[in-house]
Amino acid sequence: MRSLHHGTAPERLIVYRGRVKIALMDSGIGLLAASAAVRRLRPDADLVLSLDPEGMPWGPRTPQDLTERAVAVAGAAAAHRPDALIVGCNTATVHALTALRARLEPGLPVIGTVPAIKPAAAGGGPLAIWATPATTGSPYQRDLIENFAGGVGVTEVPCWGLAEAVERADGTAVDAAVAAAADLTPDDVTTVVLGCTHYELVAERIRAAVQRPGRPPLALHGSAGAVAAQALRRLGARPAPGAPAIGTLTVLLSGREGTLPAPALTYAEGRLLQPLAPARTAQ
Repeated sequence: MRSLHHGTAPERLIVYRGRVKIALMDSGIGLLAASAAVRRLRPDADLVLSLDPEGMPWGPRTPQDLTERAVAVAGAAAAHRPDALIVGCNTATVHALTALRARLEPGLPVIGTVPAIKPAAAGGGPLAIWATPATTGSPYQRDLIENFAGGVGVTEVPCWGLAEAVERADGTAVDAAVAAAADLTPDDVTTVVLGCTHYELVAERIRAAVQRPGRPPLALHGSAGAVAAQALRRLGARPAPGAPAIGTLTVLLSGREGTLPAPALTYAEGRLLQPLAPARTAQ
């Protein structure tokens, strides 16, 4: 049972008194972090995960091509009639969020993913932003730094091959990419912003590589928790981490129903979903 309320805010507020269905989209398993965050906040939520194994990775694509892929993946998710859609990818948010909202809202609220630069800067610096090479130094990221991290020392760190290694669950390649990025991170950094959703899946490896002896504990800032909470706020749905019911899980692979790709179960976030959808290798 739900009721609709229209206020002065530009976005629609929906107050849910029962279960909700939330869709998440990405080219690959980077959406697992936000999926797990939603599951922890609302175990009873039904989830629709829409991936694009045929089109990944999205990062090297032109903005127009990426947007077309993102719109198709979102459309596949929307066909399952979710109550909200999370764009679980920083790059897709940069290039495709406007198009997705134009296509789907106001009927389907669309929540983008933005690097957690603002809360990281609020804790003081110096901080480092780990991001894909395409995002590092981009006008988008520089604008976020200018708007939210003024007066704080910021180092932009390109993480060559890290997202791809995480996607394959290649531990050796992950360790090599993390070590290379750690070498580019100044010793006095106290905070690292995880500017790609894939990186949240290996957060503790990043912490171990960057933490310096004798320095204060390293703070890591990802986006998954904030994005999941924002999706619930858009729906007027309160967190209910103690809900006894477990929601369903639907996995879409380039528009076709399937199961979680096998590498997903390498990560705790994927294993959290395992009882709902046994993994197999994506076809």
